[in-house]
Amino acid sequence: MTLAAATELAAVTDLSGVTELAAATNEQLAKYSDVLIHSAMVVYTLAFFAYIAEWLFGSRSKVGRTAAALTAGAGKKADAPAITVKQAGGTAVLERPQVVVRSATGARDVPDGPGAHGGDEKGDLYGRIAVSLTVLAFLVEFAGVLARALSVQRAPWGNMYEFNITFSTVAVGVYLTLLALKKNVRWLGLILITTVLLDLGLAVTVLYTESDQLVPALHSYWLYIHVSTAIFCGAVFYVGAMTTVLYLFKDSYENKLMSGGTPGRFATSVLERLPAAASLDKFSYRVNAAVFPLWTFTIIAGAIWAGDAWGRYWGWDPKEVWSFITWVAYAGYLHARATAGWKGRKAAYIALIAFGCWLFNYYGVNIFVSGKHSYADV
Repeated sequence: MTLAAATELAAVTDLSGVTELAAATNEQLAKYSDVLIHSAMVVYTLAFFAYIAEWLFGSRSKVGRTAAALTAGAGKKADAPAITVKQAGGTAVLERPQVVVRSATGARDVPDGPGAHGGDEKGDLYGRIAVSLTVLAFLVEFAGVLARALSVQRAPWGNMYEFNITFSTVAVGVYLTLLALKKNVRWLGLILITTVLLDLGLAVTVLYTESDQLVPALHSYWLYIHVSTAIFCGAVFYVGAMTTVLYLFKDSYENKLMSGGTPGRFATSVLERLPAAASLDKFSYRVNAAVFPLWTFTIIAGAIWAGDAWGRYWGWDPKEVWSFITWVAYAGYLHARATAGWKGRKAAYIALIAFGCWLFNYYGVNIFVSGKHSYADV
């Protein structure tokens, strides 16, 4: 063997060894990612129990304010002195309960509830522990998503598993951001963490996919723009949908009180601590309205990417169609919410239908429908 041939063989061997080492390193990062995601689930579970404790051990002494507002002086200001009304044969004293918002229909004014902790120090302590655990779980899950990305040197949303773990991370991030902005949304923590655990459970079982490279069509900088905005929009829509569900329960509770009914003990204990139905309705509307322009941009960005990848901007692919259906549904909700006679429950139903369209676009199209966007790898 000549010196040149020996040198070439040594170089090839050396490169082969480097390639194998790189592959091993990538596999190791993928394993670290799996461990971190499972660890995040454990911490989320601890946070779940802490949120449960917040609801269970928080004081119930401040409940009953909705009933007071609806039966004895709704629409009055908080902490005002009692009104003394002279009547023939006696004097009636009416207390003025705290009132914060007017309902979407303008039919009633009721106070916001004291929160999951019920204004109690013990309940508040459990709530703070729950939030701290949520922050820790978010950081661990974020590290898992980052390790997944580094294992293949690409954006971590090339299949449904990666989309799921990124989506749940962003959803929790939105919740924590609202808390950091001093928004009173801790009442959202329990339902959020419960559904995040379900989402991650689905991801690590049914949707789990080994770390691998992207299909050729996804090799584009538009992956970072289009898919990242889609994930963020979905996370915000998700927060809005959960709030809408709570609004429907709270609105039914208030309606029952107005009609003279007596809600069950469990409903009273839970729903009295939530914000007023009007507050929930307003919050849901604001988050959906805020992210709707970004969803519009997401569809436009997808069309531009389709033009680069497939030579056409719109081809009526199932994913494209359902993205547009979702856009139409949310546009209908925002229009209905601003239209007299369609505020309140009617608009809320449209919001849930719109989120249902987004969910089908998220799961159904990728798993059950064949198209150019079929990258679920399930």
